[in-house]
Parts: sequence; C-alpha cells; structure tokens
Amino acid sequence: MAGDLIRVTRIAVFGRHGVLAEEAVLGQRFYISLEAQVDLEAAGRSDDVAGTVSYADLTAVAVGIATERRFNLIEALAEVIATEILRRFAPIDVITVRVEKPSAPVPAILESVGVEITRRRGAGR
Repeated sequence: MAGDLIRVTRIAVFGRHGVLAEEAVLGQRFYISLEAQVDLEAAGRSDDVAGTVSYADLTAVAVGIATERRFNLIEALAEVIATEILRRFAPIDVITVRVEKPSAPVPAILESVGVEITRRRGAGR
C-alpha cells in the first residue's frame, strides 16, 4: 500500500451530543469526515468494487452512530465510529475520524470546534 486513502468529507448529521442539557434537547448539526487507509491497487487494476471499501457503507456507519446514539463528548462519538469501522471493514488498516461541532456553546465567534482521532488495526490500547 502506497498511502492509498478513501476519504469521505464533512458528512452533515443532526445529533444531540454535548455535555449541556440544552444540547440534548435542542440538538445541532455536526460534520463527520473519514479517512481510511486501505490498499486500493486491486480495485484500481480491476475496476471492480469488490477490491475496495464502499464509501457509501463507511458513510452509513458514521451516520447511524451519530444519529441513533447520544454522546456527551465528540471524542466518544469519534472513538465509537473508528472502532466500528475497523470492526466491520477488514481491509482498512488505519481510520481517521474528524468530528466538527459548528454550534458549540463557546463564548466566542468561531467557525467550529472539533476533534480528530486516528486508530490502527491491532494497536492495543
């Protein structure tokens, strides 16, 4: 693998994540980005979807977790998404998950706050 990546950028979801009670009630928009390191040579040579990981399937995992569960911390949201992607998609060696929270209750004018985590298959934690 020579640095092959599958990217899904800024999936918009509506969730109720956050520490404050108002965040659980009102909810807000979040953006999730995924970057999966996977060997894409077979898919590139064969032009066959069987040699890759579907970005639609990756997106479905992130959307399902972000909309069906509630987390106090976006760190926990990112962790669960990363863990589930590595569990479901054996060809993925490394997954990076970014979660942005554009309406974070911070007393400042800002574009967003966010976290980014990277998890590796087989890395003991």
